[in-house]
Amino acid sequence: MATSIHLDTVRKEFRTLGNTHVAVDDLSLDIPEGSFTTFVGPSGCGKTTTLRMLAGLETPTSGTVSFGDEDVTDLPPQERNVSMVFQSIALYPHMSVRENIGYGLKIHGVPKAERDERIDEAAEVLQIEAQLEKMPAELSGGQQQRVALGGAFVQDPDVLLLDEPMSDLDAKLKSDLRVEIQRLHQELDTTVVYVTHDQTEAMTMSDQVVLLRDGELAQVDPPKRLFDYPNSEYVAQFIGMPSTNVVDCAVEAGDGGTALVGPGFELSLPAGVDAPTAGRVRLGIRPQYLDVGSAGACRLSVDVEVVETLGTESVVHGRLEDGTPFDVVSDAVDDAVAGDRLDVSFDLEDAFVFGEDGETILFGSERASERSSSPAGAGGVTP
Repeated sequence: MATSIHLDTVRKEFRTLGNTHVAVDDLSLDIPEGSFTTFVGPSGCGKTTTLRMLAGLETPTSGTVSFGDEDVTDLPPQERNVSMVFQSIALYPHMSVRENIGYGLKIHGVPKAERDERIDEAAEVLQIEAQLEKMPAELSGGQQQRVALGGAFVQDPDVLLLDEPMSDLDAKLKSDLRVEIQRLHQELDTTVVYVTHDQTEAMTMSDQVVLLRDGELAQVDPPKRLFDYPNSEYVAQFIGMPSTNVVDCAVEAGDGGTALVGPGFELSLPAGVDAPTAGRVRLGIRPQYLDVGSAGACRLSVDVEVVETLGTESVVHGRLEDGTPFDVVSDAVDDAVAGDRLDVSFDLEDAFVFGEDGETILFGSERASERSSSPAGAGGVTP
């Protein structure tokens, strides 16, 4: 049966050669019952350490971990009804696929008839019925990962923990397995916590995304809200491919009102918008929100360096007149080549404004301070 998870100021320290390294720094978080929650962030941000504390493989230095109303901080893994699938595909090479999937049930004393029934059900869902009598060496990488997932699913866990289970697979297998894992989650009564460094996996699979930075919570929100309303420059640049363009701007007040002045452009703020108080800010605009041409209120020129054609659209990598890197995603730049100058534009409503501390000041023409925290707390925003 699925359970909610609550982390209350969880901290994890490691001591190495007399030095203390903080891997997770006072993390507080609620994971709803039955949800699919993904931890994402760069290497070393604390996502796998957090997953291991949920599994009981690591004990927090301080703080508590609860499943539902039960404090499980000091419980060993076998008393948590948790299953975990690791990054490396850990299968017993001398056992058949059927034996690998059912091994956990066997050591827990589940009768053979029930084991076989649950194994057959898992194999059907994972589309590996024809592989049950084969040995792991006879399987492809994708099939081996499905077997590992099957071994976790048949145990009917309250919490299923997945630690980068697709990192070693090719792009096609990743795409297929993403769909299968989501389908399995819909069919099973379990809470899924997934760890990845791949934001595509995080954004396409999750009910909520937890973005970490240096062991701290940067933002937690549903994927679309995280994309549309990043609470900091770090979040805006980490989430989204290509990354959000960020340009240094001066805040200048004149007779005609306040404007943000950047390299080769000036963006006037409407009279109803409270101007940022900082002398200098950074303007963020996602490459997907740029129009080729002069349809938007703010116009600027990009010197084209590289063009990547992706079929229905192209990604232009270039620079502004001051050398600032600047990307454009559009279906209207098929004929652009290196050395061209591309005129693009955007409206204030499609931009972010970040203060000197990196925190978001404006979402388009709306002040960030006017938005409430997300239900999970810790820096989320509500549209």
